[in-house]
Amino acid sequence: MDISSSLVRFLSVALLVGMITADGLAAEGFEEVSFTVPDGGRIYGNLYGDGDLGVVLAHGAVFDKESWHELATRLSEEGARVLAIDFRGYGKSEGGSDGRGGMALDVLGAVNFLRGSGVEEVSVVGGSMGGSAAADAAQRAKPGDIDRLVLLAAGSVGSPERLQAATLFVVSAGEGMRRGVEANHAAAAEPKKLLVLGGNEHAQHVFKTEQADLLTDAIVSWVFGRDALSDG
Repeated sequence: MDISSSLVRFLSVALLVGMITADGLAAEGFEEVSFTVPDGGRIYGNLYGDGDLGVVLAHGAVFDKESWHELATRLSEEGARVLAIDFRGYGKSEGGSDGRGGMALDVLGAVNFLRGSGVEEVSVVGGSMGGSAAADAAQRAKPGDIDRLVLLAAGSVGSPERLQAATLFVVSAGEGMRRGVEANHAAAAEPKKLLVLGGNEHAQHVFKTEQADLLTDAIVSWVFGRDALSDG
């Protein structure tokens, strides 16, 4: 086989691989996007769907943006534009001068990305570490930038009374974070709600249990404003 024939075969194989990869990404129902944050970091995320309602998904410490795929797909099917991010230090995402302490900037950057794409409302769903970052972001955000929050077993929420969003607090009945989550809920201003699930699984781990459908439905109802935005 001469060099020209080898080159043709190589290019044909490369094109086929590229087509398979592209088809695979399209089949997943999302596109990878990235944006910069004020401290110089660059954050990558998977963007699903289209619509006037935006949802940011912020993962826990042992998860990544791919861990939200099923929930992101459900939300996009309901009509949301969903951005599941990798925090700095995860995947291809890189932090800037604030280091790990800048995770709230990652969330705010995702909110700004969705706002810039034309959505009218933005909710943030955060699990554990991601919930703490989401709560921090909701305290730093300009009023009205974040409309609703879902905090999955986010035990570390400084000054929960300063959360500037309608907040759904979620925790499993048998896990260690329960007391802290209940205290955060009690201190938060209305509108708010507390959901205590059966079992003892923590944050996103609940999606691996029989409580998964209940949690998914609760999140969808909250971010779309279908649930009562009050404990009353």
